[in-house]
Amino acid sequence: MRVAIIGAGPAGLFLGAALAGRGHDVVAVDRDPGPPPDGRWRRPGVMQFHHAHAFRTQVGRALKQEWPEALAAWLALGAEPITIDLPDVGIVPAGHRSRRDTFERALRTTATTVRGLELRQGHVDGVLYEEDRVRGIVVDGSPVPADLVVDASGRAGRTLDELRTPSMLGGSCGMAYVDREYRLREGAEPGPMTNALAWQGDFDGWQALLFLHERGYFSVVLIRPTADAALKDLRHTVAFEAACRAVPALAEWTDPDRAQPVTDVLPGGPLRNAYRGQGALDGRPCVPGLVSVGDSVATTTPIFGRGVTTTFLQVVRLLALLDSEPDPGSVGEPFDAWCAEQMQPWVADHVGMDRDAVRRWEGGDVDLSRRLPSDLILAAAAQDPRIGPATGGYLSMLDLPACLDRVEPLAHTVYGSGWRPEYTPGPSRRELRELVAAALG
Repeated sequence: MRVAIIGAGPAGLFLGAALAGRGHDVVAVDRDPGPPPDGRWRRPGVMQFHHAHAFRTQVGRALKQEWPEALAAWLALGAEPITIDLPDVGIVPAGHRSRRDTFERALRTTATTVRGLELRQGHVDGVLYEEDRVRGIVVDGSPVPADLVVDASGRAGRTLDELRTPSMLGGSCGMAYVDREYRLREGAEPGPMTNALAWQGDFDGWQALLFLHERGYFSVVLIRPTADAALKDLRHTVAFEAACRAVPALAEWTDPDRAQPVTDVLPGGPLRNAYRGQGALDGRPCVPGLVSVGDSVATTTPIFGRGVTTTFLQVVRLLALLDSEPDPGSVGEPFDAWCAEQMQPWVADHVGMDRDAVRRWEGGDVDLSRRLPSDLILAAAAQDPRIGPATGGYLSMLDLPACLDRVEPLAHTVYGSGWRPEYTPGPSRRELRELVAAALG
């Protein structure tokens, strides 16, 4: 089978290497030439490349199963396996600490050694379309025939907009963020953590996250409502640093004696949740010979760090379908059905959760007239210990969000009693605006 993949990011590289390992002939096309031998890999066109990422257990497990050489390269570059000690279970894997740069560099460099996988730099102008079926792609004006074309171009890809239906669910969630990367100084210990992957601060009207990466690198993410235009100024270094100093946990992490910044403040822009099925623009359930995978199917905000995990879960499922389907052009419809069942619920979960968070940031109370969003169910476990056992599958993504349905009534009772989660120590959004204005004054 000849496969052409649009995009050589995590989805395209993982899928391409796995297919080549099965004896297929694969070409993955990307405008980016790959990481430079030395210095920063800028990765133009991939806005989130230098922003914070989380890598859950499913990512390392998929690499171990399908592409162990890439996993070894990732570990060699410093990726740190995480384990947690669960009551009545013991020590279990919980993912890896790593920057996206480190992760993708491992995949890209290892991909150059995979027999049967060609990495081609270029621009995909469109697809070859004959007899109601995609037959390949056009790269810089030249045809590249293929039995199957895979769109792994990510959330910003537009090459196939004339063939695929628009997003079915989601859109801008009313949040925007800025991000900055730091590194602990030699000998410095990490600051406070909420869990093995991150620290989270929930304030009156805004939120902050900190993701610990490999070898002492970490990222600080400040999230605000897009409607609060004044906080766009958090993109300025002095304002960002003033905000970090005002939050005790972040002040501890970013103390100049403990850590030093390694990037400027990186504006992230408005956050989106989106789900896009395989359906064709002409109403057919899919376009024969074409399948989309990764962020071009499901995009979620970074609050729970699910993006790379949902991508790898999709690739593993697509590989299983291609292994069993004699006509590769027919996998679109069964893959779409699986994504609707397994991926769409995560996007829907974020759509509801993020929308309600923004509403509460603007002064709204917990809405007891409808099902509580997942973040409020999780928080209620602090008051009712019967909720806790149901949250593990959700947090690990081993169970779909519906796993929280059975304990939602318990959480509803908690909030009905008048209890509300306490804010993390730090400024309210009004106070944050004042801090930003003073810093720029």
